[in-house]
Amino acid sequence: MEDGKIVELYLSRDESAISQTAEKYGKKLRTLAYGITEDGQAAEECENDTYLQAWDSIPPHEPRTYLYAFLARITRHIALNMCRSRNALKRNGHICTLTEEMEQCIPSPDDSACRLDDMALTEALNGFLAALSEEKRNIFLRRYWFMDSVAAIAKRFALSESKVKTTLFRCRSQLREYLVKEGYNL
Repeated sequence: MEDGKIVELYLSRDESAISQTAEKYGKKLRTLAYGITEDGQAAEECENDTYLQAWDSIPPHEPRTYLYAFLARITRHIALNMCRSRNALKRNGHICTLTEEMEQCIPSPDDSACRLDDMALTEALNGFLAALSEEKRNIFLRRYWFMDSVAAIAKRFALSESKVKTTLFRCRSQLREYLVKEGYNL
């Protein structure tokens, strides 16, 4: 079923919207959640929570042309929050490593001025990603949005792990330079 029709089901409060969503995107959402939580039961819970949150969010939102992105964002936030709550007393090495890598490139949201500038930062990041080649953009997004391991990225794109690491390092360096040019203090 097309995304627009699924959204129409949500808007008309038809419960079959959830089963249609699960049929079309369930596996992708579970995989995304598993990549973050590294736990099958937690991934399934994240998937189910995504459907509930989508049910609550679709009116007023109407993601007719970007339903998967809408759902993936919800899933990602739920999975990250789950990791934070489960690891309140101990740090999750996988997420900490990714956070440390990106802290070198993106300004910290610790002050209100930075929070007010979120929209401009989003536009700057989108501009940076648009300027990357398709391969580099895919590698970057697989690592920092989907939180795939370097080994998984290398396998997915038939590259060596060394090439993936080098590409990520260079992309982070380019991102840092790009953000400095855009006026961000790093």
